[in-house]
Amino acid sequence: MFYETADNAHGLKHDPFKAIVAPRPIGWIGTKAGDGRLNLSPYSFFNAVSDRPKLVMFSSSGHKDSVTNIEETGVFTCSLASRHLAEEMNASSVAVPYGVDEFDIAKLTPVTGRLVDAPYVGEAYAALECRATQILRPVDLDGRESDNWVVFGQVVGIHISPEILRDSRIDMAVARPLGRMGYMDYCDGGADVFAMGRPKAG
Repeated sequence: MFYETADNAHGLKHDPFKAIVAPRPIGWIGTKAGDGRLNLSPYSFFNAVSDRPKLVMFSSSGHKDSVTNIEETGVFTCSLASRHLAEEMNASSVAVPYGVDEFDIAKLTPVTGRLVDAPYVGEAYAALECRATQILRPVDLDGRESDNWVVFGQVVGIHISPEILRDSRIDMAVARPLGRMGYMDYCDGGADVFAMGRPKAG
């Protein structure tokens, strides 16, 4: 089958776009408002975009609390959403009024970063401390802004639990990072891990 996205007439019961761009890492973003209130929200439009410098990004559909807080403070964290915290991650995605603490809703421990004044999930196997570098709205082919805010941040500190380290490497079979698929589906990134070396030219 083929369809043009201008009219999105795919004929299916559900839009398949996000099921094709999958699995997607989950950015479990922790922020703190200027008045001290905490926020924790998962974003499935998230990824690393650079290693030198270490940059990550997440995209918020709509101007949500995470974006508001980052605009105020310039910092955020990203906790690793692992299989053992799947229910808690899902609980933190609930739509609640501004200022309601999702750490409390999900019964998670907020830990303030060492380098940034933003909370990360204490129960997470790993967390990134980030300083925002850019906040922008992407545009379409006609130059119209989408209803998305994309936040880029430079990673300035990294927390790793010894529980997931094996031979100086993160063992994905232990870390079991969650991936977002299409629809309401998730996957376990540690369930089927295999290695392939990059081929040599010539």
